[in-house]
Amino acid sequence: MDKYRKYEIMYILSSTLDEEARKATISKLHGILEAGGGKVTDLKEMGEREFAYPIKKNTKGYYVVIKTSTDTASLEEFKRIAKLDQNVIRNLVITDKD
Repeated sequence: MDKYRKYEIMYILSSTLDEEARKATISKLHGILEAGGGKVTDLKEMGEREFAYPIKKNTKGYYVVIKTSTDTASLEEFKRIAKLDQNVIRNLVITDKD
């Protein structure tokens, strides 16, 4: 069985980040997924959007959606780092059926 599984990940970054810091955070998060030999196959930066309700005292955030093929250890590390990183407001990982 292939050790890499496909996932779709949506995460929201703080809207207060400038473009350089945002790109650095995105690069860092994707690097974690690619560290174990996986790869990010699709990246959609959805841009800044208003929240329906405040999340961690934020009223808007920068949405990023990616599709990735990675191993379980890299995915768990991504989730751990995303939870600790103050620039990441929220993240959601689902198994991609494609």
